[in-house]
Amino acid sequence: MQFFGEKRRKLRLAGDQRSACYPHSLQFYLQPPSENISLIEFENLAIDRVKLLKSIENLGVSYMKGSEEYQSKLEAEIRKLKFSYRENLEDEYEPRRKDHISHFILRLAYCQSEDLRRWFIQQELDLLRFRFSILSKDNIQNFLKDSHLQFEAISDEEKNLKEQEITASSPSLTGTQMGSESIYKIPFADALDLFRGRKVYLEDGFAYVPLKDIVAIIQNEFRARLSKALALTARSLPTVQSDERLQPLLNHLSHSYTGQDYSTQGNAGKISLDQIDSLSTKSFPPCMRQLHKALRENHHLRHGGRMQYGLFLKGIGLTLEQALQFWKQEFIKGKMNPDKFDKGYSYNIRHSFGKEGKRTDYTPFSCLKIILTNPPSQGDYHGCPFRHSDPELLKQKLQSYKFSPGGINQILDLVKGTHYQVACQKYFEMIHNVDDCGFSLNHPNQFFFESQRVLNGGKDIKKESIQSETPQPKPSTQKTKDASSALASLNSSLEMDLEGLADYFSE
Repeated sequence: MQFFGEKRRKLRLAGDQRSACYPHSLQFYLQPPSENISLIEFENLAIDRVKLLKSIENLGVSYMKGSEEYQSKLEAEIRKLKFSYRENLEDEYEPRRKDHISHFILRLAYCQSEDLRRWFIQQELDLLRFRFSILSKDNIQNFLKDSHLQFEAISDEEKNLKEQEITASSPSLTGTQMGSESIYKIPFADALDLFRGRKVYLEDGFAYVPLKDIVAIIQNEFRARLSKALALTARSLPTVQSDERLQPLLNHLSHSYTGQDYSTQGNAGKISLDQIDSLSTKSFPPCMRQLHKALRENHHLRHGGRMQYGLFLKGIGLTLEQALQFWKQEFIKGKMNPDKFDKGYSYNIRHSFGKEGKRTDYTPFSCLKIILTNPPSQGDYHGCPFRHSDPELLKQKLQSYKFSPGGINQILDLVKGTHYQVACQKYFEMIHNVDDCGFSLNHPNQFFFESQRVLNGGKDIKKESIQSETPQPKPSTQKTKDASSALASLNSSLEMDLEGLADYFSE
């Protein structure tokens, strides 16, 4: 791709050529774009793609993915930003071209770190799932062929022969659905997730997968290809960054739109050590409440737990000196020698504050990072309770928090549907006695600060306003803004940021 300062020469393609370039609204982005574009268009395409991915993220934590409301609102966002989304619309060349080029531009911006890659891949996967869900059966088969996925629907005769076995092995199917459902014969190695969950029929090295389940396999294939592509892009990044026209834009994109990092900044020193026990039950998200309880009971946490909890405490305002005192006091209660702590653990704490090693000032983990990476093993307490806990143990834990049976069932239903962040939002609403939390949750530290605003009547946390031994009054049940209002607010804020970005690069 080449770039020019003001104008680019428009490609003039006949109808058949335009269709051949982008035969589907859904793409695997196998080939990078090869045309020339202006720097202005480069910037506009990048900004619109970021708007789309941020909308996908916000909708994903405000509504259940795949629900009718989620689908309709996402379609409205895609239409507003003029990206492709349906197969049978007329003159889809420009939206599909925009989709193709903007995807590759953001690869350049989001290949620079593991966190950026993880965020980008997750939003692109959700976009792919949405587009796949509205494809017709004929278009699905054509898409699979064009994407070099060797998945073919079996004949009606073969389907009738294996109907009983396939129906019994596929929870998403019932006998009445079998006649109208396409069944795909897929190599066993490509359907390991379904096999692991006992959700597929296997025979002679092949999995017989219903159309409803094939999207999971396509997502896995897309994730693997995109992960590899981002790694290769990262290797080539120095060449791109040497271009003074592109480097500021790419750096600004990658640092501005993956959400707030909740580093200490103005919060340092606003929390005292005496407040932590009280705050853990009132304002900590379940993942951090679980870690704090385990630390107090066992006087020790393994490395994964120390990292997750330590960076969270740093983000809510603990200073380096407070963190060293907090961990040392607790570990000594576990009969650890103070000298052993100083030699074996204090370095890691200083390292997380950017005072040792590479001097990297580490930021607290986001929900996405906690859910998708470093799952806990036996004896660990880190991770996301909604993602990593056994359902029965999770139910017992929620019962110990004195939640109503109806509320517990709501949370468990969300967890069963893999809506972990929405389940955490429901936990927030129940523990604060509000009808709707009014925000899209994507970070444990966001949970904490939103909790403090509710408990303090809309004001930010103040050290003197929180007494560790004084019970807080119950917040009023005044209804907060609904999820739609929260999404509109987030999008409005994003619009302002993006306008600032455009002004920044037009100077």
